[in-house]
Amino acid sequence: MGIFDFLTGEFIDVIHWVDHTRDTMVSRFEREGHEIKYGAKLTVREGQAAVFVHEGQLADVFTPGLYMLETNNMPILTTLNHWDHGFKSPFKSEIYFVNTTRFNDLKWGTKNPIMLRDPEFGPLRIRAFGTYSVRVTDPAVFLREIVGTDGEFTMDEISYQIRNIIVQEFSRAIASSGIPALDMAANTGDLGKLIAAAISPIVAQYGLTIPEFYIENISLPPAVEAALDKRTSVGIAGDLGKFTQYSAAEAMTAAASNAGAAGGGMGAGIGAGLGMAMAGQMGHGGPWGQAAQATHTAPPPPPVEHVWHIAEAGETKGPYSKAAMGRMASDGALQRETLVWTAGQDGWMPAEDVQELAQLFTILPPPPPPA
Repeated sequence: MGIFDFLTGEFIDVIHWVDHTRDTMVSRFEREGHEIKYGAKLTVREGQAAVFVHEGQLADVFTPGLYMLETNNMPILTTLNHWDHGFKSPFKSEIYFVNTTRFNDLKWGTKNPIMLRDPEFGPLRIRAFGTYSVRVTDPAVFLREIVGTDGEFTMDEISYQIRNIIVQEFSRAIASSGIPALDMAANTGDLGKLIAAAISPIVAQYGLTIPEFYIENISLPPAVEAALDKRTSVGIAGDLGKFTQYSAAEAMTAAASNAGAAGGGMGAGIGAGLGMAMAGQMGHGGPWGQAAQATHTAPPPPPVEHVWHIAEAGETKGPYSKAAMGRMASDGALQRETLVWTAGQDGWMPAEDVQELAQLFTILPPPPPPA
């Protein structure tokens, strides 16, 4: 290489940075030996800032524009006059480009439930998550406090720390806000502003700001949500007495559908008994009784009496009422092993296995033992 080529290389120096990523916050301009030539052109684009570090100290911060660098680091004079340095300048300078645009759609969330004292439900645990954005407002502070000498610094390297700050301030703000859990969804905007204001002084110490902060969802434990759904069902029903009747009818329907598995008419009897008990409670005071008296609701209809059929010698006889079945048991015409059937029963069953008929045999002594 001739002397002209050598001098041409020394004079030409253009410093700039184009970001091809979406998460790079700081990038150091790489130059062999970190030698910035005297009179170099520095181009800082919109959305960037350049931090000039000279001889290990932060010298200046350049905002968007075109600059001519004039420092005491002059490689030409050093190369021509200081042969003892082996054509290397002893003065080192570095330029760090800082991305000052917003980093959007960053996620935050609570790892563990937050304990708080709700004015309506008492002690309560909640979870929350959302998004936020970050922007570098003080490149010098950010470089000094966070980046250091890292040649390439990305958003992932600080996002975890910011999330911890957000969760800490969110826990403190939500616990002291006094907003009931049922009203939090209507106040997420105000809560977001409150939390962003609490976070700003902390992240400002890093040279950052949180221009946007959003709470997307605040959720309750599944057991509490189930209780709220139940309470909502009562509210939708409106009148508590009507809701009680509806619940009793549902219970009777469920019991009737399980009549076979419950042993004949026992399931239906249980359902009817439940309905009668609830109606009785409504008539004898208490919250439900007061509601029923206030609305003058009628009790549920009495249960339908079963009629029975008997299988004897391959033939079906009946139907017989329960009173008739009692007389037949007294006369010996109805035995414990006699097969009986009624509507809703799953097949023929011995009379002693049907709870409603088994009591007919308790008034009679069992057959005597063989002699």
